[in-house]
Amino acid sequence: MTEIKRPGALYQQVAAAIRDAILSGEFAPGAPLPSEAQLIERYKVSRPTVRNAVAALRAEGLVNVQHGKGSFVRTSGLPPVTVERRISRSGSAGPFVTHDGITWEQPDEPKIYRTETTAITGPPLGLGEGEALFGCDRLLTDPATGTRALHRTLIPFATAEDTELAQAPDTEPAAIYELLTKAGHKLWWTETVQARMPLPDERDALQIPDATPVLHTTRTTHGTNDQPLILEDLRISAERAQLAYRITAEKPPAARRARA
Repeated sequence: MTEIKRPGALYQQVAAAIRDAILSGEFAPGAPLPSEAQLIERYKVSRPTVRNAVAALRAEGLVNVQHGKGSFVRTSGLPPVTVERRISRSGSAGPFVTHDGITWEQPDEPKIYRTETTAITGPPLGLGEGEALFGCDRLLTDPATGTRALHRTLIPFATAEDTELAQAPDTEPAAIYELLTKAGHKLWWTETVQARMPLPDERDALQIPDATPVLHTTRTTHGTNDQPLILEDLRISAERAQLAYRITAEKPPAARRARA
């Protein structure tokens, strides 16, 4: 047992001692931590010190606190699911296919709404703030692992007007690509990925523990003259998922010659 020495921040010392016990396997993944009374006796410290130590470990993601049940050593659970981010098409006129690598289920109906661009969603669409959009939110679940994902599609009114999307903004992404192609666009995509801490509603919807980051992908579909057409984002637990990309070599863009 690690000896707690004074002076120094006692709760940090207790947290370090519990952390060592977790990493050594003394406190196994998924197992309950000793009770507050047991930790007080083990480390000869006060109840507030124990609570602060457990709170610190919770913030680190080593411990989950279940109200009414106690504190448990966090377990990584099932291996992460692999989400393929490729888009393919069979021939020049074949249907588009997205390769998530997962047969997602949708436990709820998609939520359709009208919204406006913000300082975050406007730039990828080449729009300022306050421009009208159709929005569609989906909750996706992987039946094999229970992993959840949140998918959002944002469609500018200008894009929807030229297609059937104004009447059906809940169209699936691959079918949206098909509609845009039929409208005369030659499509290409850009995508960014960031890891961040979830908002409270995201954490609840994704059913992920405290101190777990999410992977947030943002995909922009571009059309004729590189015009941004729609914006999609996907949010999923960084602990439960990994993203896979197929990367092919491209010719570098031709350098522009300076005019004399």
